[in-house]
Amino acid sequence: MIQILLVDDHPLVVEGTKLIIENEKDMKVHIETSSLQALERVKKQKFDVMLFDLQMPEMDGFELTKKVLAIDHKANILIYTGYDILPHLGLLMESGAVGFVPKTATKDHLIRAIRCALNQEVVIPFSMLREIYQGTGPLIQKESHTEMITLNEKEKEILKELVKGKTNKEIAQVLYIGQRSLEYSLTNLFQKLGVQTRLEAVVKVKEMGLI
Repeated sequence: MIQILLVDDHPLVVEGTKLIIENEKDMKVHIETSSLQALERVKKQKFDVMLFDLQMPEMDGFELTKKVLAIDHKANILIYTGYDILPHLGLLMESGAVGFVPKTATKDHLIRAIRCALNQEVVIPFSMLREIYQGTGPLIQKESHTEMITLNEKEKEILKELVKGKTNKEIAQVLYIGQRSLEYSLTNLFQKLGVQTRLEAVVKVKEMGLI
């Protein structure tokens, strides 16, 4: 039996995905709606394939992938996302995930991606290959100039803690601020940097030398 861990903070998504996957007689799905709880579970239980949602409140799918691989370097992890993966292709590769699956994927595509992940193979849509080959994707088309970004001291402190891989709760405790206040600051910070995830923010500020 192929043991699968699905981590997503949207209950309807996980229940629907579980039903689809378990139509396969050789697949069993285990669910976690918290990335932190998933991390603890991985320390105690082995899975053949894991699917991580990209956007989660405690840590995103890329961060969770890195932390899981630090526990089990042989883990087969797929990023399960409703977003276009091409702008995040560099982060996907850096995370160590073996591939990705769009949440809009057909049942056949989803099952094929899981079976390929078992052999550390990836299913890539031809349309995405075309964008990469033609250099038309956002990953390829980088701006020739970088917009000046200035950070206040509070934002710099938050980013320093993000770089250390700390969770929202840990950062709030270190900086003596409420979690809601921190989440508001992170939203504004991500907008200022033009990113969507914590990992993207860390990569961008390092590239720009902002901290």
